[in-house]
Amino acid sequence: GRGHIEVISTQGPPSGWTGKLWAVRTGVVAAEKSDPDFLLLTDADIVHAPDTVRSLVARALDGNLVLTSLMAKLRCESRAERMHVPAFIHFFQMLFPFAWVNDPTSRTAAAAGGCMLVKAEGLRRCGGIDSIRNALIDDCSLAEKLKTVGPIWLGLTERSRSIRPYLGFSDVRKMISRSAYAQLRYSPWLLAMTTLAMLIVFVAPPLIALFGTGSARWLGLVTWLTMAVTYLPILRFYRLSLLWGPLLPVVALLFTIYTLDSAYRHYRRRGGEWKGRVHAGAPSLP
Repeated sequence: GRGHIEVISTQGPPSGWTGKLWAVRTGVVAAEKSDPDFLLLTDADIVHAPDTVRSLVARALDGNLVLTSLMAKLRCESRAERMHVPAFIHFFQMLFPFAWVNDPTSRTAAAAGGCMLVKAEGLRRCGGIDSIRNALIDDCSLAEKLKTVGPIWLGLTERSRSIRPYLGFSDVRKMISRSAYAQLRYSPWLLAMTTLAMLIVFVAPPLIALFGTGSARWLGLVTWLTMAVTYLPILRFYRLSLLWGPLLPVVALLFTIYTLDSAYRHYRRRGGEWKGRVHAGAPSLP
């Protein structure tokens, strides 16, 4: 038979909770009254294929997974989206290689919050949503908790799509700046090392290729070309021109600037700001 939809209202998050996670907890508590085997956590701006849940459950049962997550295909239409979205996924895969995430023997854990099928028993065993109540990067935080009680899986998909638009560069900057410094655990040391690494790995090679001489120029050119080639699979996934490949260093520089902006906003006490709210879980400043 057909299911039904129940809309649940709350009075807003209590102190120490992010708005999203309080909403998720409220939904989980309501759903657990029917003693479900699995819970689907998804964003309102994600459009799923009709058989998404069925395929997620089948994969979860086949692998005895406590978390099965799909990286929804992000909207990639505006100029800002075409420049940033593939690179966002590319850098995410560099930080969290999916093969490592899916390896039960690896400590690497990650998920995509737009589509997560969670085993209800596993969620209870890891402390529930309460255990990540103030996490800004809630999907990866939940994945880290769940991987302590069972195997998890993360993969790319075209069958679940995000329809949230990022029309201009400022929209993308706000999205990335919101959580970039949190990803670095609010550490000035990690910020400095990440900035240096981004400049050396992505920005220096094209500069050396363009302005260097001799063997240094050739080394810079080969590194730049290798960088572009590794970017091609995600460009194909988004059906974009392969000519975007050589522009990866420019995008990497923009991401570095957004990360520095994220730290600046944190120290201005505007860290994690989203829809008029400032992140409740950011560490206090002296």
